[in-house]
Amino acid sequence: MSDTPTDDTVTTASADELSTDASTPQAPVQESAAAPSPSQDDTTATPVAGEPHPLSETATPPSEDHTDKPPAATEAEADAEKSATPAAPEPAAPATAAAPEPETPATAPAPEPESAAPGPEPTEPKPSVPTPGSIPTPAAVRPTPHPPAADSPAAAVPDPVHAPASNAASFGRVAEDGTVFVTTPDGEREVGSYPGSTPQEALSYFARKYDELASTATLLLQRVTQTDLSTHDGQESLKALRAQIGDAHVVGDLAQLDATVEQIATALKAKSQVEGEARAAAKKAALEKREAVVAEAETIAAQPVEKVQWKQSTTRMRQLLDEWKALQRSEARLDKERENTLWHRFSTARNGFDKTRRSHFARLDEQHADAKREKERLVTEAERLAASKDWGPTASAFKRLMGEWRQAGRAARSDDDALWQRFKAAQDSFFHAKDEVVAAENVEFEANLKVKEELLTQAQALLPVKDLPATKASLRTIQDRWDAAGKVPRKDMDRIERAMRKVEQTVRDAEDARWKKTDPEHAARAQSMVDQLEAAVQGLKDDLAKAETTGDARKIKTAQDALAARQAWLDQARGGLAEFGG
Repeated sequence: MSDTPTDDTVTTASADELSTDASTPQAPVQESAAAPSPSQDDTTATPVAGEPHPLSETATPPSEDHTDKPPAATEAEADAEKSATPAAPEPAAPATAAAPEPETPATAPAPEPESAAPGPEPTEPKPSVPTPGSIPTPAAVRPTPHPPAADSPAAAVPDPVHAPASNAASFGRVAEDGTVFVTTPDGEREVGSYPGSTPQEALSYFARKYDELASTATLLLQRVTQTDLSTHDGQESLKALRAQIGDAHVVGDLAQLDATVEQIATALKAKSQVEGEARAAAKKAALEKREAVVAEAETIAAQPVEKVQWKQSTTRMRQLLDEWKALQRSEARLDKERENTLWHRFSTARNGFDKTRRSHFARLDEQHADAKREKERLVTEAERLAASKDWGPTASAFKRLMGEWRQAGRAARSDDDALWQRFKAAQDSFFHAKDEVVAAENVEFEANLKVKEELLTQAQALLPVKDLPATKASLRTIQDRWDAAGKVPRKDMDRIERAMRKVEQTVRDAEDARWKKTDPEHAARAQSMVDQLEAAVQGLKDDLAKAETTGDARKIKTAQDALAARQAWLDQARGGLAEFGG
Protein backbone atom coordinates (compact mmCIF):
# COMPACT_ATOMS: atom_id res chain seq x y z
CA MET A 1 0.00 0.00 0.00
CA SER A 2 1.37 3.37 -0.95
CA ASP A 3 1.09 6.69 1.04
CA THR A 4 0.56 8.58 -2.20
CA PRO A 5 -3.13 9.27 -2.80
CA THR A 6 -4.32 8.25 -6.24
CA ASP A 7 -7.60 8.56 -8.00
CA ASP A 8 -8.94 8.32 -11.49
CA THR A 9 -10.26 11.86 -11.15
CA VAL A 10 -7.73 14.54 -12.01
CA THR A 11 -7.44 17.17 -9.24
CA THR A 12 -6.85 20.83 -9.66
CA ALA A 13 -5.43 23.44 -7.31
CA SER A 14 -6.32 27.07 -7.62
CA ALA A 15 -3.59 29.70 -7.61
CA ASP A 16 -5.23 31.45 -4.61
CA GLU A 17 -5.00 28.29 -2.51
CA LEU A 18 -1.39 27.81 -3.50
CA SER A 19 -0.51 31.39 -2.48
CA THR A 20 -2.41 31.12 0.82
CA ASP A 21 -0.57 28.11 2.13
CA ALA A 22 2.87 29.69 1.90
CA SER A 23 4.65 27.60 4.49
CA THR A 24 3.25 24.22 3.33
CA PRO A 25 3.24 23.11 -0.33
CA GLN A 26 -0.23 22.93 -1.78
CA ALA A 27 -2.10 19.68 -1.99
CA PRO A 28 -4.39 19.09 -4.91
CA VAL A 29 -7.83 20.50 -4.50
CA GLN A 30 -10.88 19.44 -6.47
CA GLU A 31 -13.59 22.02 -6.57
CA SER A 32 -16.16 19.44 -7.67
CA ALA A 33 -16.40 15.69 -7.23
CA ALA A 34 -17.92 15.26 -10.65
CA ALA A 35 -15.87 14.89 -13.80
CA PRO A 36 -14.81 18.21 -15.33
CA SER A 37 -17.28 19.64 -17.79
CA PRO A 38 -16.33 21.04 -21.16
CA SER A 39 -16.84 24.59 -19.81
CA GLN A 40 -14.21 24.29 -17.10
CA ASP A 41 -10.84 26.03 -17.56
CA ASP A 42 -8.81 23.35 -15.82
CA THR A 43 -7.75 20.46 -18.05
CA THR A 44 -6.49 17.05 -17.21
CA ALA A 45 -2.82 16.26 -17.70
CA THR A 46 -1.30 12.84 -17.41
CA PRO A 47 2.30 13.13 -16.21
CA VAL A 48 5.10 11.27 -17.89
CA ALA A 49 7.19 9.01 -15.74
CA GLY A 50 9.99 10.91 -14.06
CA GLU A 51 8.45 14.39 -14.70
CA PRO A 52 6.95 16.58 -11.95
CA HIS A 53 3.30 17.45 -12.00
CA PRO A 54 2.33 20.87 -13.33
CA LEU A 55 1.87 23.39 -10.50
CA SER A 56 -0.74 25.52 -12.13
CA GLU A 57 -3.09 22.72 -13.20
CA THR A 58 -2.45 19.57 -11.16
CA ALA A 59 -0.41 18.81 -8.08
CA THR A 60 0.55 15.86 -5.99
CA PRO A 61 0.21 15.88 -2.24
CA PRO A 62 3.04 17.95 -0.69
CA SER A 63 6.04 15.96 0.38
CA GLU A 64 8.45 18.57 1.86
CA ASP A 65 6.97 19.51 5.25
CA HIS A 66 7.97 17.09 7.94
CA THR A 67 5.46 18.55 10.38
CA ASP A 68 2.58 17.28 8.25
CA LYS A 69 4.09 13.86 7.56
CA PRO A 70 1.55 11.14 8.45
CA PRO A 71 2.63 7.96 10.25
CA ALA A 72 3.06 4.72 8.22
CA ALA A 73 -0.07 2.57 8.05
CA THR A 74 1.60 -0.57 9.28
CA GLU A 75 5.14 -1.81 9.74
CA ALA A 76 4.63 -4.27 6.93
CA GLU A 77 3.57 -1.53 4.57
CA ALA A 78 6.64 0.50 5.47
CA ASP A 79 8.91 -2.50 4.79
CA ALA A 80 7.11 -3.13 1.53
CA GLU A 81 7.69 0.49 0.46
CA LYS A 82 11.39 0.29 1.30
CA SER A 83 11.85 -2.81 -0.82
CA ALA A 84 9.48 -1.96 -3.63
CA THR A 85 10.91 -1.23 -7.06
CA PRO A 86 9.35 1.82 -8.74
CA ALA A 87 7.36 0.84 -11.79
CA ALA A 88 7.36 3.10 -14.81
CA PRO A 89 3.88 4.49 -15.37
CA GLU A 90 2.13 4.35 -18.70
CA PRO A 91 3.00 7.20 -21.05
CA ALA A 92 0.48 9.97 -21.50
CA ALA A 93 -2.26 9.29 -24.01
CA PRO A 94 -2.38 11.51 -27.09
CA ALA A 95 -4.91 14.24 -27.28
CA THR A 96 -7.03 12.23 -29.76
CA ALA A 97 -7.27 9.18 -27.51
CA ALA A 98 -10.74 8.11 -26.55
CA ALA A 99 -9.90 7.89 -22.85
CA PRO A 100 -6.91 9.51 -21.08
CA GLU A 101 -4.61 7.45 -18.96
CA PRO A 102 -5.17 7.81 -15.19
CA GLU A 103 -2.93 10.10 -13.20
CA THR A 104 0.17 8.54 -11.73
CA PRO A 105 1.32 10.63 -8.74
CA ALA A 106 4.94 11.53 -8.16
CA THR A 107 6.94 9.42 -5.87
CA ALA A 108 6.84 10.20 -2.16
CA PRO A 109 9.98 9.99 -0.03
CA ALA A 110 10.18 7.21 2.49
CA PRO A 111 9.54 8.12 6.13
CA GLU A 112 12.80 6.52 7.21
CA PRO A 113 15.85 8.78 6.72
CA GLU A 114 18.26 5.91 5.85
CA SER A 115 16.32 4.61 2.86
CA ALA A 116 15.95 6.10 -0.61
CA ALA A 117 12.61 7.53 -1.69
CA PRO A 118 10.64 4.73 -3.39
CA GLY A 119 8.40 5.22 -6.34
CA PRO A 120 4.61 4.87 -6.18
CA GLU A 121 2.93 1.56 -6.55
CA PRO A 122 1.41 0.93 -9.95
CA THR A 123 -2.33 1.42 -10.17
CA GLU A 124 -4.78 0.11 -12.68
CA PRO A 125 -6.10 2.78 -14.98
CA LYS A 126 -9.78 3.35 -14.97
CA PRO A 127 -11.54 4.23 -18.19
CA SER A 128 -13.25 7.56 -18.35
CA VAL A 129 -15.44 9.25 -20.85
CA PRO A 130 -13.38 11.54 -23.03
CA THR A 131 -14.40 15.20 -22.94
CA PRO A 132 -13.01 18.31 -24.52
CA GLY A 133 -11.78 19.37 -21.16
CA SER A 134 -9.54 16.30 -21.01
CA ILE A 135 -7.12 17.74 -23.58
CA PRO A 136 -4.09 19.12 -21.70
CA THR A 137 -3.09 22.71 -22.19
CA PRO A 138 0.51 23.93 -22.47
CA ALA A 139 0.33 25.21 -18.93
CA ALA A 140 -0.81 21.80 -17.73
CA VAL A 141 2.11 19.96 -19.20
CA ARG A 142 4.77 22.56 -18.22
CA PRO A 143 7.04 20.87 -15.70
CA THR A 144 7.33 22.33 -12.26
CA PRO A 145 10.84 22.15 -10.82
CA HIS A 146 11.29 20.39 -7.50
CA PRO A 147 14.51 20.09 -5.51
CA PRO A 148 16.05 16.63 -5.71
CA ALA A 149 15.24 14.31 -2.87
CA ALA A 150 18.91 13.87 -2.04
CA ASP A 151 19.34 17.62 -1.27
CA SER A 152 17.01 17.47 1.73
CA PRO A 153 17.52 15.24 4.76
CA ALA A 154 15.01 12.49 5.30
CA ALA A 155 13.96 14.01 8.62
CA ALA A 156 12.78 17.18 6.85
CA VAL A 157 10.57 15.38 4.33
CA PRO A 158 7.06 16.84 4.81
CA ASP A 159 3.77 15.04 4.64
CA PRO A 160 0.60 16.91 3.80
CA VAL A 161 -1.73 14.78 5.90
CA HIS A 162 -1.35 15.48 9.58
CA ALA A 163 -3.78 15.75 12.43
CA PRO A 164 -4.89 19.38 12.91
CA ALA A 165 -3.56 21.32 15.90
CA SER A 166 -7.04 22.58 16.69
CA ASN A 167 -10.67 21.63 16.37
CA ALA A 168 -10.94 23.29 12.98
CA ALA A 169 -11.74 19.95 11.35
CA SER A 170 -14.92 19.73 13.39
CA PHE A 171 -16.39 22.51 11.28
CA GLY A 172 -16.22 20.46 8.07
CA ARG A 173 -17.32 17.23 6.53
CA VAL A 174 -16.49 15.13 3.49
CA ALA A 175 -19.24 13.97 1.17
CA GLU A 176 -19.33 10.51 -0.31
CA ASP A 177 -17.93 11.77 -3.58
CA GLY A 178 -14.91 13.28 -1.74
CA THR A 179 -16.10 16.89 -1.75
CA VAL A 180 -15.18 18.80 1.40
CA PHE A 181 -17.72 21.17 2.95
CA VAL A 182 -17.30 23.73 5.71
CA THR A 183 -20.06 24.70 8.14
CA THR A 184 -20.73 28.45 8.41
CA PRO A 185 -23.43 30.43 10.22
CA ASP A 186 -25.18 30.69 6.82
CA GLY A 187 -24.98 26.97 6.17
CA GLU A 188 -22.57 24.66 4.46
CA ARG A 189 -20.24 25.79 1.73
CA GLU A 190 -18.19 23.67 -0.66
CA VAL A 191 -14.45 24.00 -0.13
CA GLY A 192 -12.88 21.51 -2.54
CA SER A 193 -11.66 17.96 -2.54
CA TYR A 194 -8.53 15.96 -1.79
CA PRO A 195 -8.56 12.98 -4.16
CA GLY A 196 -6.81 9.79 -3.17
CA SER A 197 -6.99 10.52 0.57
CA THR A 198 -9.20 9.54 3.44
CA PRO A 199 -11.87 11.96 4.68
CA GLN A 200 -9.81 12.60 7.80
CA GLU A 201 -6.77 13.50 5.73
CA ALA A 202 -8.82 15.78 3.51
CA LEU A 203 -10.30 17.57 6.53
CA SER A 204 -6.84 17.78 8.13
CA TYR A 205 -5.44 19.43 5.03
CA PHE A 206 -8.12 22.11 4.82
CA ALA A 207 -8.15 22.53 8.61
CA ARG A 208 -4.42 23.10 8.59
CA LYS A 209 -4.89 25.87 6.06
CA TYR A 210 -7.47 27.44 8.37
CA ASP A 211 -5.10 27.19 11.34
CA GLU A 212 -2.48 29.06 9.35
CA LEU A 213 -4.93 31.83 8.54
CA ALA A 214 -6.10 31.95 12.16
CA SER A 215 -2.49 32.14 13.38
CA THR A 216 -1.82 34.96 10.94
CA ALA A 217 -4.90 36.81 12.18
CA THR A 218 -3.98 36.26 15.85
CA LEU A 219 -0.41 37.41 15.23
CA LEU A 220 -1.64 40.55 13.50
CA LEU A 221 -4.02 41.25 16.38
CA GLN A 222 -1.14 40.94 18.84
CA ARG A 223 1.04 43.22 16.72
CA VAL A 224 -1.72 45.82 16.60
CA THR A 225 -2.52 45.71 20.32
CA GLN A 226 0.89 44.97 21.87
CA THR A 227 3.50 46.61 19.62
CA ASP A 228 4.12 50.01 18.09
CA LEU A 229 2.91 48.91 14.67
CA SER A 230 1.67 51.97 12.81
CA THR A 231 -1.96 52.23 11.79
CA HIS A 232 -0.98 52.44 8.13
CA ASP A 233 1.02 49.21 8.25
CA GLY A 234 -1.72 47.54 10.24
CA GLN A 235 -4.37 48.53 7.70
CA GLU A 236 -2.22 47.20 4.86
CA SER A 237 -1.71 43.91 6.70
CA LEU A 238 -5.43 43.70 7.47
CA LYS A 239 -6.25 44.34 3.82
CA ALA A 240 -3.93 41.51 2.76
CA LEU A 241 -5.39 39.21 5.43
CA ARG A 242 -8.93 39.88 4.28
CA ALA A 243 -7.90 39.15 0.71
CA GLN A 244 -6.45 35.80 1.84
CA ILE A 245 -9.55 34.92 3.83
CA GLY A 246 -11.87 35.89 0.99
CA ASP A 247 -10.10 33.60 -1.48
CA ALA A 248 -9.23 30.81 0.93
CA HIS A 249 -10.67 27.28 0.76
CA VAL A 250 -10.36 26.20 4.38
CA VAL A 251 -12.23 24.26 7.02
CA GLY A 252 -12.60 25.82 10.44
CA ASP A 253 -14.50 28.26 12.60
CA LEU A 254 -14.95 30.96 9.97
CA ALA A 255 -17.18 32.99 12.29
CA GLN A 256 -14.39 33.13 14.86
CA LEU A 257 -11.92 34.08 12.14
CA ASP A 258 -14.24 36.88 11.02
CA ALA A 259 -14.56 37.95 14.67
CA THR A 260 -10.77 38.11 14.98
CA VAL A 261 -10.62 40.20 11.82
CA GLU A 262 -13.23 42.52 13.29
CA GLN A 263 -11.21 42.75 16.51
CA ILE A 264 -8.21 43.76 14.44
CA ALA A 265 -10.27 46.37 12.61
CA THR A 266 -11.65 47.71 15.92
CA ALA A 267 -8.17 47.79 17.46
CA LEU A 268 -6.84 49.61 14.41
CA LYS A 269 -9.67 52.09 14.63
CA ALA A 270 -8.90 52.74 18.32
CA LYS A 271 -5.21 52.92 17.56
CA SER A 272 -5.89 55.32 14.73
CA GLN A 273 -7.81 57.52 17.15
CA VAL A 274 -4.98 57.39 19.69
CA GLU A 275 -2.43 58.12 16.99
CA GLY A 276 -4.63 60.94 15.76
CA GLU A 277 -4.77 62.43 19.25
CA ALA A 278 -1.02 62.00 19.60
CA ARG A 279 -0.48 63.64 16.23
CA ALA A 280 -2.79 66.49 17.24
CA ALA A 281 -0.90 66.95 20.52
CA ALA A 282 2.44 66.80 18.72
CA LYS A 283 1.18 69.25 16.13
CA LYS A 284 -0.05 71.59 18.88
CA ALA A 285 3.32 71.42 20.65
CA ALA A 286 5.13 72.00 17.37
CA LEU A 287 2.85 74.95 16.64
CA GLU A 288 3.57 76.49 20.04
CA LYS A 289 7.31 76.12 19.49
CA ARG A 290 7.09 77.65 16.03
CA GLU A 291 4.98 80.52 17.35
CA ALA A 292 7.52 81.09 20.15
CA VAL A 293 10.29 81.33 17.57
CA VAL A 294 8.26 83.74 15.44
CA ALA A 295 7.23 85.86 18.45
CA GLU A 296 10.84 86.22 19.61
CA ALA A 297 11.95 87.16 16.10
CA GLU A 298 9.22 89.81 15.90
CA THR A 299 10.22 91.15 19.32
CA ILE A 300 13.85 91.49 18.22
CA ALA A 301 12.80 93.18 14.98
CA ALA A 302 10.54 95.65 16.83
CA GLN A 303 13.29 97.03 19.11
CA PRO A 304 14.04 100.76 18.90
CA VAL A 305 17.17 101.30 16.82
CA GLU A 306 18.95 103.19 19.57
CA LYS A 307 18.44 100.33 22.06
CA VAL A 308 19.36 97.36 19.86
CA GLN A 309 22.37 95.28 20.85
CA TRP A 310 23.28 94.50 17.26
CA LYS A 311 25.79 91.75 17.85
CA GLN A 312 23.62 89.79 20.29
CA SER A 313 20.43 90.38 18.29
CA THR A 314 22.02 89.31 14.99
CA THR A 315 23.41 86.15 16.59
CA ARG A 316 20.03 85.37 18.11
CA MET A 317 18.29 85.81 14.76
CA ARG A 318 20.64 83.25 13.21
CA GLN A 319 19.97 80.88 16.11
CA LEU A 320 16.20 81.27 15.63
CA LEU A 321 16.55 80.32 11.95
CA ASP A 322 18.50 77.20 12.97
CA GLU A 323 15.81 76.39 15.55
CA TRP A 324 13.11 76.75 12.87
CA LYS A 325 14.95 74.31 10.59
CA ALA A 326 15.46 71.88 13.47
CA LEU A 327 11.74 72.04 14.33
CA GLN A 328 10.89 71.30 10.71
CA ARG A 329 13.07 68.19 10.83
CA SER A 330 12.27 66.85 14.28
CA GLU A 331 8.77 68.05 15.17
CA ALA A 332 5.38 67.18 13.72
CA ARG A 333 4.46 68.73 10.40
CA LEU A 334 1.98 71.59 10.52
CA ASP A 335 -0.82 72.37 8.15
CA LYS A 336 0.58 73.90 5.01
CA GLU A 337 -1.48 77.07 5.34
CA ARG A 338 -0.55 77.62 8.98
CA GLU A 339 3.11 76.82 8.40
CA ASN A 340 3.20 79.24 5.46
CA THR A 341 1.61 81.92 7.62
CA LEU A 342 4.15 81.46 10.40
CA TRP A 343 7.01 81.34 7.94
CA HIS A 344 5.77 84.56 6.33
CA ARG A 345 5.74 86.28 9.73
CA PHE A 346 9.15 84.89 10.60
CA SER A 347 10.61 85.87 7.23
CA THR A 348 9.09 89.35 7.49
CA ALA A 349 10.62 89.85 10.95
CA ARG A 350 14.03 88.65 9.75
CA ASN A 351 13.95 90.81 6.62
CA GLY A 352 12.79 93.85 8.59
CA PHE A 353 15.53 93.37 11.16
CA ASP A 354 18.13 92.89 8.44
CA LYS A 355 16.94 96.01 6.62
CA THR A 356 17.09 98.05 9.82
CA ARG A 357 20.53 96.67 10.62
CA ARG A 358 21.86 97.54 7.17
CA SER A 359 20.41 101.04 7.38
CA HIS A 360 21.85 101.54 10.86
CA PHE A 361 25.31 100.45 9.89
CA ALA A 362 25.17 102.55 6.71
CA ARG A 363 24.50 105.64 8.84
CA LEU A 364 27.15 104.49 11.28
CA ASP A 365 29.65 104.21 8.45
CA GLU A 366 28.88 107.80 7.48
CA GLN A 367 29.36 108.95 11.08
CA HIS A 368 32.60 107.01 11.28
CA ALA A 369 33.80 108.65 8.08
CA ASP A 370 33.01 112.14 9.45
CA ALA A 371 34.70 111.35 12.77
CA LYS A 372 37.72 110.00 10.93
CA ARG A 373 38.11 113.20 8.91
CA GLU A 374 37.79 115.38 12.01
CA LYS A 375 40.28 113.32 14.01
CA GLU A 376 42.74 113.27 11.13
CA ARG A 377 42.66 117.10 11.28
CA LEU A 378 43.25 117.04 15.05
CA VAL A 379 46.11 114.57 14.67
CA THR A 380 47.74 116.74 12.00
CA GLU A 381 47.59 119.82 14.25
CA ALA A 382 48.87 117.85 17.27
CA GLU A 383 51.82 116.53 15.28
CA ARG A 384 52.61 120.10 14.21
CA LEU A 385 52.61 121.29 17.87
CA ALA A 386 54.65 118.34 19.13
CA ALA A 387 57.99 120.12 18.47
CA SER A 388 56.94 123.48 19.96
CA LYS A 389 59.09 124.97 22.79
CA ASP A 390 56.48 127.49 23.79
CA TRP A 391 55.44 125.43 26.77
CA GLY A 392 52.53 127.39 28.18
CA PRO A 393 50.50 128.20 25.05
CA THR A 394 51.26 124.82 23.49
CA ALA A 395 50.06 122.99 26.62
CA SER A 396 46.82 125.00 26.43
CA ALA A 397 46.51 124.12 22.74
CA PHE A 398 46.86 120.43 23.50
CA LYS A 399 44.16 120.72 26.15
CA ARG A 400 41.86 122.31 23.57
CA LEU A 401 42.63 119.58 21.02
CA MET A 402 41.81 116.91 23.59
CA GLY A 403 38.38 118.43 24.15
CA GLU A 404 37.69 118.52 20.42
CA TRP A 405 38.81 114.87 20.13
CA ARG A 406 36.17 113.80 22.64
CA GLN A 407 33.46 115.73 20.79
CA ALA A 408 34.41 114.32 17.36
CA GLY A 409 32.78 110.94 18.07
CA ARG A 410 34.07 107.48 17.22
CA ALA A 411 35.41 106.35 13.89
CA ALA A 412 35.72 102.71 12.88
CA ARG A 413 37.59 100.79 15.55
CA SER A 414 40.68 100.15 13.47
CA ASP A 415 40.84 103.77 12.22
CA ASP A 416 40.06 105.22 15.65
CA ASP A 417 42.77 103.19 17.35
CA ALA A 418 45.37 104.13 14.74
CA LEU A 419 44.50 107.86 14.91
CA TRP A 420 44.53 107.83 18.71
CA GLN A 421 47.99 106.30 18.72
CA ARG A 422 49.26 109.12 16.48
CA PHE A 423 47.54 111.82 18.58
CA LYS A 424 48.83 110.39 21.84
CA ALA A 425 52.34 110.04 20.43
CA ALA A 426 52.40 113.76 19.45
CA GLN A 427 51.00 114.80 22.84
CA ASP A 428 53.44 112.62 24.76
CA SER A 429 56.33 113.92 22.69
CA PHE A 430 55.53 117.52 23.65
CA PHE A 431 54.92 116.89 27.34
CA HIS A 432 57.95 114.65 27.70
CA ALA A 433 60.14 117.46 26.32
CA LYS A 434 58.41 119.94 28.60
CA ASP A 435 58.92 117.70 31.64
CA GLU A 436 62.63 117.42 30.86
CA VAL A 437 62.94 121.22 30.79
CA VAL A 438 60.92 121.54 34.00
CA ALA A 439 63.10 118.91 35.68
CA ALA A 440 66.21 120.91 34.76
CA GLU A 441 64.60 124.12 36.03
CA ASN A 442 63.60 122.47 39.30
CA VAL A 443 67.27 122.12 40.25
CA GLU A 444 67.63 125.94 40.05
CA PHE A 445 64.25 126.53 41.69
CA GLU A 446 65.21 124.56 44.82
CA ALA A 447 67.55 127.40 45.88
CA ASN A 448 64.80 129.96 45.27
CA LEU A 449 62.50 127.89 47.47
CA LYS A 450 64.85 128.15 50.42
CA VAL A 451 64.99 131.95 50.04
CA LYS A 452 61.21 132.28 49.91
CA GLU A 453 60.72 130.00 52.88
CA GLU A 454 63.01 132.34 54.94
CA LEU A 455 61.10 135.43 53.73
CA LEU A 456 57.80 133.73 54.63
CA THR A 457 59.06 133.16 58.16
CA GLN A 458 59.90 136.86 58.49
CA ALA A 459 56.49 137.90 57.17
CA GLN A 460 54.62 135.64 59.55
CA ALA A 461 56.57 137.19 62.45
CA LEU A 462 54.83 140.58 61.76
CA LEU A 463 51.54 139.15 62.99
CA PRO A 464 49.46 140.10 64.92
CA VAL A 465 49.54 143.72 63.72
CA LYS A 466 50.35 146.14 66.54
CA ASP A 467 51.85 149.05 64.70
CA LEU A 468 50.13 149.23 61.37
CA PRO A 469 52.48 151.70 59.63
CA ALA A 470 55.63 149.82 60.71
CA THR A 471 54.10 146.47 59.79
CA LYS A 472 53.17 147.69 56.34
CA ALA A 473 56.67 149.03 55.70
CA SER A 474 58.32 145.74 56.74
CA LEU A 475 55.91 143.68 54.66
CA ARG A 476 56.60 145.83 51.60
CA THR A 477 60.31 145.17 51.90
CA ILE A 478 59.70 141.41 52.25
CA GLN A 479 57.46 141.42 49.14
CA ASP A 480 60.17 143.09 47.06
CA ARG A 481 62.69 140.48 48.10
CA TRP A 482 60.04 137.74 47.44
CA ASP A 483 59.57 138.79 43.85
CA ALA A 484 63.29 139.03 43.31
CA ALA A 485 63.85 135.47 44.58
CA GLY A 486 62.33 133.96 41.39
CA LYS A 487 60.34 130.79 40.73
CA VAL A 488 60.14 127.77 42.99
CA PRO A 489 59.53 124.11 42.02
CA ARG A 490 56.02 123.44 40.80
CA LYS A 491 55.28 120.99 43.58
CA ASP A 492 55.98 123.67 46.24
CA MET A 493 54.58 126.69 44.43
CA ASP A 494 51.01 126.46 45.70
CA ARG A 495 52.00 125.85 49.31
CA ILE A 496 54.48 128.74 49.55
CA GLU A 497 52.30 131.24 47.68
CA ARG A 498 49.21 130.48 49.79
CA ALA A 499 51.09 131.09 53.04
CA MET A 500 52.39 134.49 51.83
CA ARG A 501 48.90 135.53 50.66
CA LYS A 502 47.57 134.81 54.15
CA VAL A 503 50.04 137.23 55.79
CA GLU A 504 49.24 139.93 53.24
CA GLN A 505 45.48 139.51 53.81
CA THR A 506 45.88 139.86 57.60
CA VAL A 507 47.73 143.18 57.26
CA ARG A 508 45.14 144.38 54.73
CA ASP A 509 42.29 143.54 57.14
CA ALA A 510 43.96 145.54 59.93
CA GLU A 511 44.30 148.53 57.65
CA ASP A 512 40.62 148.37 56.69
CA ALA A 513 39.56 148.19 60.32
CA ARG A 514 41.56 151.33 61.15
CA TRP A 515 40.07 153.18 58.23
CA LYS A 516 36.61 152.45 59.43
CA LYS A 517 37.43 153.91 62.84
CA THR A 518 38.74 157.19 61.43
CA ASP A 519 36.04 157.66 58.78
CA PRO A 520 34.11 161.01 59.65
CA GLU A 521 30.94 159.85 58.00
CA HIS A 522 30.88 156.69 60.11
CA ALA A 523 31.53 158.75 63.28
CA ALA A 524 28.67 161.14 62.48
CA ARG A 525 26.27 158.29 61.94
CA ALA A 526 27.32 156.71 65.22
CA GLN A 527 26.82 159.99 67.10
CA SER A 528 23.35 160.46 65.60
CA MET A 529 22.37 156.95 66.69
CA VAL A 530 23.55 157.65 70.24
CA ASP A 531 21.58 160.91 70.43
CA GLN A 532 18.38 159.22 69.24
CA LEU A 533 18.70 156.39 71.71
CA GLU A 534 19.41 158.78 74.61
CA ALA A 535 16.24 160.72 73.81
CA ALA A 536 14.22 157.50 73.63
CA VAL A 537 15.62 156.30 76.95
CA GLN A 538 14.75 159.60 78.62
CA GLY A 539 11.15 159.41 77.30
CA LEU A 540 10.73 155.87 78.58
CA LYS A 541 11.99 156.93 82.01
CA ASP A 542 9.28 159.65 82.14
CA ASP A 543 6.62 157.10 81.14
CA LEU A 544 7.79 154.77 83.89
CA ALA A 545 7.55 157.52 86.49
CA LYS A 546 3.97 158.31 85.46
CA ALA A 547 2.99 154.62 85.61
CA GLU A 548 4.44 154.35 89.09
CA THR A 549 2.49 157.39 90.14
CA THR A 550 -0.78 155.91 88.94
CA GLY A 551 0.09 152.51 90.39
CA ASP A 552 -0.91 150.68 87.14
CA ALA A 553 1.12 147.46 87.32
CA ARG A 554 0.64 146.60 83.62
CA LYS A 555 1.89 149.98 82.42
CA ILE A 556 4.77 149.81 84.82
CA LYS A 557 5.78 146.40 83.44
CA THR A 558 5.54 147.60 79.82
CA ALA A 559 7.58 150.75 80.49
CA GLN A 560 10.28 148.80 82.31
CA ASP A 561 10.70 146.31 79.41
CA ALA A 562 10.88 149.03 76.78
CA LEU A 563 13.38 151.04 78.86
CA ALA A 564 15.64 148.00 79.32
CA ALA A 565 15.75 147.30 75.58
CA ARG A 566 16.49 150.93 74.64
CA GLN A 567 19.19 151.16 77.27
CA ALA A 568 20.94 148.09 75.85
CA TRP A 569 20.88 149.60 72.34
CA LEU A 570 22.27 152.86 73.74
CA ASP A 571 25.16 151.10 75.38
CA GLN A 572 26.10 149.39 72.09
CA ALA A 573 25.84 152.66 70.14
CA ARG A 574 28.10 154.45 72.65
CA GLY A 575 30.67 151.61 72.31
CA GLY A 576 30.71 152.06 68.51
CA LEU A 577 31.08 155.78 68.85
CA ALA A 578 34.03 155.26 71.13
CA GLU A 579 35.77 153.29 68.32
CA PHE A 580 35.54 156.31 66.03
CA GLY A 581 37.05 158.53 68.83
CA GLY A 582 33.76 160.08 69.93
